[in-house]
Amino acid sequence: MTEKPTVLFVCVHNAGRSQMAAGFMSALSGGAVEVLSAGSAPKDQINPIAIEAMAELGIDIAGNTPKVLTTDAVRESDAVITMGCGDVCPIFPGKRYEDWELEDPAGKDIETVRRVRDDIRGRIEQLLGELVPEKDPA
Repeated sequence: MTEKPTVLFVCVHNAGRSQMAAGFMSALSGGAVEVLSAGSAPKDQINPIAIEAMAELGIDIAGNTPKVLTTDAVRESDAVITMGCGDVCPIFPGKRYEDWELEDPAGKDIETVRRVRDDIRGRIEQLLGELVPEKDPA
């Protein structure tokens, strides 16, 4: 792994789960991690409820836009975290892969999205502690 690890978060639409994960990783790592996110079938905008749920914690993801998953993004990353995108993510040897089973917040109410958000935060804190031990928020 490089000195500054790169993490790619991937979900289907890159509009909810992967955007919230990228927002947490950017905020909690303090720049110690390069953060990418993408989707296998990206939407044209981020889920407004996800934006609202992250804003409640002071994390602004409103300026982000869903991006299409590319082979280059996977190649550039040290760790690839998938969230419900199945087998569409290319696999390269030597990379860390994790598949997080998370509820899709698309079309859900704010309470559901908060629960997904909080689940993601816990996973990000653990991942960050493993990737950059000095940034362990625990």
